Amino acid sequence: MKKEKLYKGKLFEINAYHMQVEHRKVRREVIEHPGAAAMLAFDEKGKVLLVKQHRFPHGYILEIPAGTLEKGEKPIDCAYREIIEETGYKAKKMTKLVSYFPSVGYNKEEIHIFVASGTKKEFDLKLDNDEFITVVKMDIKRLIGMIKAGKIIDSKTICAVMIYAAKKKLL
Repeated sequence: MKKEKLYKGKLFEINAYHMQVEHRKVRREVIEHPGAAAMLAFDEKGKVLLVKQHRFPHGYILEIPAGTLEKGEKPIDCAYREIIEETGYKAKKMTKLVSYFPSVGYNKEEIHIFVASGTKKEFDLKLDNDEFITVVKMDIKRLIGMIKAGKIIDSKTICAVMIYAAKKKLL
C-alpha cells in the first residue's frame, strides 16, 4: 500500500491510498482527522446543555459540546477540557456512552461521546477566535422532538441523544 499526501490543513489532512482489494488496484482518498470527544451534559436542573454554533455551510446549528482531540490526548481528557471551553461548566464525572465513525468510507474521524454529570457553571467561555458559540439549555424530551422533526442535523447530537434516550427508555 502506498500513501500519497494530497492536502494538510489545521484540523485534518487528505491522503490517497493506492492498494489492492480483491486482487484489483484501487485508490482511496481518505480524510485523516485525530478524532473528537463530545458530551451529552445536563445542568443542575436536568436540562441538556447545547451550543448554538456557526457551522459553515449550514449556518447556526444546535449541537452538543464537542472538540477535536489534541495530539496524544485521551478522549475523556478532551471531554473534560471541551465542556469547560464551550459551556463554562465543569463536570464531576464523564461516563462513556458510545464511540462511532460519522462518515465511514472516506473519513477516519472517530467521535467518542460521554455523558457529563455533576455539572456546575464555574467559568466564562474560552472560545477560539473563529468560534461563535451561545449556550442553550433544553429539556431532553423537547430535544428528542426536534431530532424527530429534522430540526437537529448534527450526527453526534442525534446519536448521543437517541442512544441515551433508548437506554433510559425515554422513547
